[in-house]
Amino acid sequence: MNKKTVWLAILLMAFGAASYAQTSKKPEWKELKVFHSFMSSSFHPAEEGNFTPLRQKADSLLIVAKNWQASVIPADFKPVETREALAKLVAQCERVKKEVDNKASNEVLMKNITAAHDVFHTIVGECRKTEEH
Repeated sequence: MNKKTVWLAILLMAFGAASYAQTSKKPEWKELKVFHSFMSSSFHPAEEGNFTPLRQKADSLLIVAKNWQASVIPADFKPVETREALAKLVAQCERVKKEVDNKASNEVLMKNITAAHDVFHTIVGECRKTEEH
């Protein structure tokens, strides 16, 4: 085989693998992604001592948590556990908003946003169904 043929074969195999990967992906949960974007853009700065994003986004964080809770749970998540965890997440985001509204200390805010962050990781980790082989 000449070099052009080898490269063409490699490209075709790579394209085939990429196409397979795209079609075999699990369904995307849009509301999860939206919540994650708000959580990461407020929690991670707070970890670094910058509470301004959290204080500015507390209202939005609660809104997107409620939107996520109201959305349809995809088939690759455990429905009962996910509903329970989303209820905890909304309650925790309500606490965060209340503490922000009450001008709570950074220490109190960190405690509450960390609890919300932990619930988020429970949802994306423990609430997913495991694949059976």
